[in-house]
Amino acid sequence: MSYKIPDLPLAMELETKLVLKKLAKAHAALAELKGVATIIPNQNILINTLSLQEAKDSSEIENIITTHDELYKSDEFARNFTSKAAKEVYNYAAALRNGYEKVKETGLLTNNNILEMHATLEENRAGFRKLSGTELKNDRTGETVYLPSQDPAEIIARMSNLEQFINDDEKSTIDPLIKMAIVHHQFESIHPFYDGNGRTGRIINILYIVKQGLLNSPVLYLSRFINQNKADYYRLLQAIRDIEAEKSQNMWEEWILFMLEGVEQTSKQTVKLIHGIKDLMQHHKHKIRGELGTIYSQDLINAIFCHPYTKIDFLMRELRVSRITATKYLDRLAEIGLMNKMKIGRESYYINSELYNLLSNVNA
Repeated sequence: MSYKIPDLPLAMELETKLVLKKLAKAHAALAELKGVATIIPNQNILINTLSLQEAKDSSEIENIITTHDELYKSDEFARNFTSKAAKEVYNYAAALRNGYEKVKETGLLTNNNILEMHATLEENRAGFRKLSGTELKNDRTGETVYLPSQDPAEIIARMSNLEQFINDDEKSTIDPLIKMAIVHHQFESIHPFYDGNGRTGRIINILYIVKQGLLNSPVLYLSRFINQNKADYYRLLQAIRDIEAEKSQNMWEEWILFMLEGVEQTSKQTVKLIHGIKDLMQHHKHKIRGELGTIYSQDLINAIFCHPYTKIDFLMRELRVSRITATKYLDRLAEIGLMNKMKIGRESYYINSELYNLLSNVNA
């Protein structure tokens, strides 16, 4: 049956005792993450590495599976990808970064931004759905569990209302983290695109938090939590669509608590990850200064931490040095054990193994 967006309860009804208690913890964890993120002076290191981690897990939720090896061996700049799944993950990361730049520039998160991000993600400009036939099915049974609106005019109207809700900060009395949970549910239920709704919706989560000033850069790795709790995520999404009006408050409370738990957990995990990256950078810095003083530079450190798998071409591009110089730098780093040199076909890769292991075992 077609879904009708339930009337949203008043802010005072959303902010139950349980929600307020969890809200305080989520805000505290997010505030710590906002502060800790600044210990890495070059934010591109975090944006590049963490956006790729976010993209990998968000894509995995939609059964787009790739490995860290496939990701790191790919070259986004040259559009040379090791697999179709790796390409889709890089498209997600690009959509996230582009959306972040727009939000920082304008302070708004608009439907035009969302359409542009989706176009990057899907590599097409089909835009909002215009044809009927979109339905969500149970993967196991094939049963239709949810039928979103099929009317193009209604989809546009609902997305216009959502755009206003996202950006109407002056009139809103709802806490921004609660509002993020509502925005995500509404977007996924409108289901405005033929494909890519889940991944686009998870990008919106991060960008909304940045838009509200709760983070300065998109480093909250929220898809990790959703991936680990996928069954509950889909159950709660559907529960609010199915509820009768008198039961709506309890279901909204459970959904909001789920999303707040995600913010709290992933904020804490990302704080630990950033400290780990910082410690590794310091270790590499001291070792290079002590043993290879003549080639040391902060730009070199930044380059090998932006790419766990570094190629000579990457270093040439980022340091603006010749192939001979880039090769010399990477070979010297391999000689002192900071990089592992690996030949794959005609390409030589220099692996920052400690960074690779840190990023690969973030859930450990």
